[in-house]
Amino acid sequence: MILAAIVVCEVAFWVALLAGLGARYVLQRPRLGAILLILAPVVDAILLVLVAVDLLGGGVASWQHGIAALYIGISVAYGPRMVAWADERFAYRFADGPKPARLTGSAYTLKCWRDVLLTLLVVAIAGAILGALILLVSDQTRTAALSGFFAVLGFILTIDVLWAVSYTLWPRHASEAPTTPSLG
Repeated sequence: MILAAIVVCEVAFWVALLAGLGARYVLQRPRLGAILLILAPVVDAILLVLVAVDLLGGGVASWQHGIAALYIGISVAYGPRMVAWADERFAYRFADGPKPARLTGSAYTLKCWRDVLLTLLVVAIAGAILGALILLVSDQTRTAALSGFFAVLGFILTIDVLWAVSYTLWPRHASEAPTTPSLG
């Protein structure tokens, strides 16, 4: 049930985001767009309630409950950036906004290290949710999978740090402009 809830919430998040931006830029209804965009974080609250109800109702925690905690952490930490990313592209496509820039060099490296901070926030949020669920259920046999999920959070943070280190050592270079053959 929880895996289905995660999928439904992920779809609902993107539907709210696209509907909000569509209303803002395509329909030119910024107030309606803002209301629809507010629904995106509501989806996270619904998922958190579903996970808690499932476990408090006698359910045994699984990796799916850990994924739900991770999903909520990602949505809270990276959600504003995802909305800004999509907003920038909608503004470019539908409202004559500036073309989104592709970061290179030290700007991209700095972004990678900011991502590490956001991923640290993801891990903190997901860890807090896992810890709260473990305390709330108060049955180690039913929450063993949640305790084991802390290692997954550590692995995710490690991968993000290694990613940032790699771009610190080998920065992303601006790609060469594609050349087109001359017809004349």
